[in-house]
Amino acid sequence: MSLHLERREFLKQAILAGTATASLGSLSPLRAALATEKSPNEKLNLAFVGVANKGAHNLDQLTHENIVALCDVDEMHLGPMAERFPKASKYADFRLMFDKEKNLDAVVVSTPDHTHAIPVMWALRRDLDVYCEKPLAHSVHEVREMRKLAAQKKAITQMGTQIHAGDNYRRVVEIVQSGQLGPIGRVHVWQGNTNRPGVRVAQGTPPATADYDLWIGPAPMRPYHPSHFHFNWRYWWDFGNGTLGDFGCHYMDLPFWALDLRDPTAIEAKGEKTIGGDNEVPDNMRVDYQFAAKEDRPAVHLTWYHGEWSPKWAAEYDKRGAVLFEGPKGRLLADYGTLKYFMNEGDTPAAPPQTIPNSVGHWKEWTDAIRSRGVTTCNFDYSGALAEAVLLGNVAYRAGQVKIAWDSKAFKTDTAAADQFLQREYRQGWTL
Repeated sequence: MSLHLERREFLKQAILAGTATASLGSLSPLRAALATEKSPNEKLNLAFVGVANKGAHNLDQLTHENIVALCDVDEMHLGPMAERFPKASKYADFRLMFDKEKNLDAVVVSTPDHTHAIPVMWALRRDLDVYCEKPLAHSVHEVREMRKLAAQKKAITQMGTQIHAGDNYRRVVEIVQSGQLGPIGRVHVWQGNTNRPGVRVAQGTPPATADYDLWIGPAPMRPYHPSHFHFNWRYWWDFGNGTLGDFGCHYMDLPFWALDLRDPTAIEAKGEKTIGGDNEVPDNMRVDYQFAAKEDRPAVHLTWYHGEWSPKWAAEYDKRGAVLFEGPKGRLLADYGTLKYFMNEGDTPAAPPQTIPNSVGHWKEWTDAIRSRGVTTCNFDYSGALAEAVLLGNVAYRAGQVKIAWDSKAFKTDTAAADQFLQREYRQGWTL
């Protein structure tokens, strides 16, 4: 048995025998014991659910840790990664992985939206720390349940909004919070990308390399077709959340951070389909969010636009996707790497002092926090509020393109037509 395994087993037995004490607040005894054992140089034992595309990218950022288990429903994706990490166990079904792997520290989930929540909840119930891709889950209800369980378990969590760690976002937040633009009550966020056309079929034959039933998971069974499989799942309500779900958490992250936004009080959505195909999600969309005033800022009206519905005046900024803050003294344009002032009078002000430290790196922030039991900037509390707001835009659209009021504490809107889209039914055999 390895020294790592011996120490873990010793700590578990000590907890059971009552000879070890949990000194980390209200942590469970097992989590408290395991939290104290990680030295800064000791590698974490990680499992990956979804190893292609964004999953492969996440893997690449964490190769300095122990890659213990790899899980993917498609052998075409799993095979090459298994060759690259021959010591890792490989699985098609994450449920079998969790049953067999008893020495994990944390899990990275990089599957389609419709299969985010269940493996995350399984991991949290096993006292594991979690990294999960945006928009965190498929439904508002799933996001809320993930947030609640993560808080209860005191798990170290991170959502995959990688640009949050970039220097530019930090400088934009400092400018907005410095007051150089005055109190900001209006924000525009736009993204030119749109969805791809897809088709429905009565029957289809999935690739021989894939376990299609596992890929469908909790979603309604639909005959296989490439226009909803792998990347194209984004453009069907059964599996994804359209362009808003794809980019909303990245771009809206900036105003959420800079203006300390949390729960919108009202959401109004409009959209249309123009590209053809059978997809339900709109390729053109506008969502207006209202946020209540706080002591240090006025009420905020944030508008999201995507597809061809980006505001006409946005063309003058020559940006296909961007965030525009409007204050009484001027405007600030930003994206992942852009920061431009448009002041009403006078010269561009000097950059304010740096108050937000540069990040050690999006993934390293998470792994460092696991070792120290620290805090991440994209934890499920912050990122969950952001993801809920993003998904509420789709709720308002699906409810009939209406304006809805949102009561976050009661977890309901003011209309049954919208409430029905806050969560979904799972296919038989699947539960959260």
